[in-house]
Amino acid sequence: MSARILLVDDDTHLLRLLTLRLEAAGYTITATANAEEAMAHLTAERPQLVITDVQMPGMDGSALFDAIQRIHPTLPVIMLTAHGNIPEAVAATQRGVFGYLTKPYEAKSLLTEIERALVFAGGTGAATDEAWRAGIMTRNATMEALLAQAKLVAAGDASVLIRGASGVGKELLAKAIHLASPRHAQSFLAVNCGAIPEQLLESELFGHVKGSFTGAVRDHRGLFQEAQGGTLFLDEIGDMPLQLQVKLLRVLEERQVRSVGAVRNVPVDVRIISATHSPLEDDIAAGKFRSDLFYRLNVVSLTLPPLSERRDDIPLLASGFLRQLSSKYGKPITGFAPEAMNALVGASWPGNVRQLYNVVEQAVALSTTPLIPASLVENALNDIHGMDSFEEARTRFERDYLAQVLRIAEGNVTQAARLAKRNRTEFYKLLQRHQLDPVLFK
Repeated sequence: MSARILLVDDDTHLLRLLTLRLEAAGYTITATANAEEAMAHLTAERPQLVITDVQMPGMDGSALFDAIQRIHPTLPVIMLTAHGNIPEAVAATQRGVFGYLTKPYEAKSLLTEIERALVFAGGTGAATDEAWRAGIMTRNATMEALLAQAKLVAAGDASVLIRGASGVGKELLAKAIHLASPRHAQSFLAVNCGAIPEQLLESELFGHVKGSFTGAVRDHRGLFQEAQGGTLFLDEIGDMPLQLQVKLLRVLEERQVRSVGAVRNVPVDVRIISATHSPLEDDIAAGKFRSDLFYRLNVVSLTLPPLSERRDDIPLLASGFLRQLSSKYGKPITGFAPEAMNALVGASWPGNVRQLYNVVEQAVALSTTPLIPASLVENALNDIHGMDSFEEARTRFERDYLAQVLRIAEGNVTQAARLAKRNRTEFYKLLQRHQLDPVLFK
């Protein structure tokens, strides 16, 4: 079923041309000549997208947007104007307008903006399948160019190294590449190479056979075998111990994996995407990373920019997170006060997109009004500095570690406790603290 778009423009000639063009692109169009008529249609049936002129007699496009926000806060709106300027466009996007195009606009630009708006809103695009990148919210030119590269890379099978600071969304990009690839119907599995002790990481990646070490009471398939035909994402690859780097290189060269304690190799067909927040070239110079493995992993390199270099995305990301979180917390929050959005756009964001999400979540959790005030955003920015506290980092590590041990022991608590070198009672207490159910790992 094609997406339904509501068009609003007092220029009947332009309205007719735009209707024909979008219908030819496969969309279902409702055309209206003024904002009042558009509001009547919105009362009867909600479209997936509204495209409106700004300058109109009576209720103009800006007032129409405000009215739409009150009744349908998640409905994306694209504005068209013959009188646009950069400050006006920035102000519009800060208020939550999805897109802003100046007449005369290129048909390709408009169709691209429509596709992005529909993907963002969860609608169905008609002209191009953009579902592969639905998890990445952006209107930034650098990001769009990067995603275009990613889609080209996805079509092949080359190994990809994703670079970027912590919190920029490296795993999201890896998942997008997988979804755009011929392997999209198979598994996408991720592992953080810096969050798991060496012995557990070896078993997690390559598997082990029964009796290969103390506590190995049954065979365990590693992630290479579990991801057969799909994609394996190795996050923070620079933290992988040198001994495992040798074994990983052998797997990449031979396309075979040997489980810990096994005597035979097993063929594997897995695409590798890896990621790092630090320059691997420096690790190679320091003798911490193998240059031959680096060249195997770095066939294609993609670098995600920090949030401070894509500030035009901040209103889009903040509004998207707000929609998710207001639903999560069951609060009827419709947006940010202008001063609150200005604070978000002007912040330094050392923790990047992850920090932005945390700030929005804190503001939503504490908000008692439909519009989030600047004070809540400023307090959240002061409280959250882009880096987890020691306690938060330790808690996250504990939970990840326990989950990995349970996975290796396939839910056997006695066996898992032995692997972790903890008594069974203490291990159960740890599982309860982190709300981990052993049954889910059987």
